[in-house]
Amino acid sequence: MVSDAHRLIGSLVHAKAQLHLETADLCLLVALRARAEVASLVSFEESLLVDTFEEICVLTDPAAESPRKRATHAIQRLRDQRMLARVDGVGLLRPGEYSLTRLATALVDFFLSDEALTRESLTVLTKTLLSELAAITQEARRATTPDAWRQGVVERLRVTVSELLGGIERRQRGMDAQQEEVRAEIAGLLQKDWFAAVDACEALLEKTASTLRELAEVLLQDASHLQGLLQEIEGAADAASAGEAAAAVAHVSEQVDRAAAWGGERQRAWGEYYQYVQGYLRSVVRLDPDRALSQRLRDQLAHWPERPFALAIADAPALRVMREVSPRPETRVVARAPRDWQPALQDTAPERDELEQQVAQALAAGAASLKDVLEQVLTRTVADKRFVSVGRVAAIVARLRPVVREYERPWHPVGPELEAQDWVFAEPAS
Repeated sequence: MVSDAHRLIGSLVHAKAQLHLETADLCLLVALRARAEVASLVSFEESLLVDTFEEICVLTDPAAESPRKRATHAIQRLRDQRMLARVDGVGLLRPGEYSLTRLATALVDFFLSDEALTRESLTVLTKTLLSELAAITQEARRATTPDAWRQGVVERLRVTVSELLGGIERRQRGMDAQQEEVRAEIAGLLQKDWFAAVDACEALLEKTASTLRELAEVLLQDASHLQGLLQEIEGAADAASAGEAAAAVAHVSEQVDRAAAWGGERQRAWGEYYQYVQGYLRSVVRLDPDRALSQRLRDQLAHWPERPFALAIADAPALRVMREVSPRPETRVVARAPRDWQPALQDTAPERDELEQQVAQALAAGAASLKDVLEQVLTRTVADKRFVSVGRVAAIVARLRPVVREYERPWHPVGPELEAQDWVFAEPAS
């Protein structure tokens, strides 16, 4: 499969393939498909194509000039992009006959089809698929020749089973498109009705979530049965050395896994979207039904460069209790006397005295802040003891010199590997 994709990509690049369709071209394809179904046509004469295009021009662009000439260019454009195929063999002797290609049919089906996966359609498809695989399992048990394997197993797996799984995948894509429409509808409701759209949005969310939950349950339940039947067929193919049948089983098994994985993945994605919308409805729409707060916020954000704003918080005093407070009665608690399991640390007298002497010398020399004192004292201290000395010096300074009270105290390096929060000393009282 990977090598085929690489080969296809290379051929598309080499041929410079591209698709460019105008609105009139798409309308022509849809009209041709509708005429083929009504009149049971298998091909279209060139005159019918021209007449249909002229009718399209009357609807889409009444003022267009030379509609027949435009029709000729449109037919050639569709042929170049493999939307129309000429099916007659007379060449230039007379006007040709054309038919829609698979590519054109797929494009028209995309715009016409409204098939979405439901519990009923999924149940019918999976039960039919189970029945078909059960019949193929019986054929695999009875097959003894290569022709029996090819006709009873391989072809049925490739055609019937693959078509049923393709029907499930096609409806899954329809369900994806329906989910996208629901998201767009919810966004439109919130922009249009705001608070009045809350109930409608919640109903859409619940309905889609319930549908996805049911689909995931059916897929997970039936996928295990399908894989069990496929394993039986694969076991019989391995025993009979039927490599072609084993390859067909592996392909179908991948399709089943992909279909089952779709249910869990879509349910998870919709769950995230469900939580997001519910949170938005709860925290934005219900709290601001008139859009007053949101409009003020938009205005403030739009005019912030001219009128900047900030959030200022003041230290509010505690609430005063205007009633008599009766103290709780004291109850004696029977407990063991506390025991100090870790003795307090004690500084050695020589180190403390030496630090106090150094701090006093720094203050006498005119140190105006804790940073100045530490820079003078730590240069005389061993590197291993500098961290402990910072705290001791701060305690001595706080005892000897008053400090200015500031809301923010900057941090400054006081050595190659230490930083300390600086204190500015107040002027001593006269």
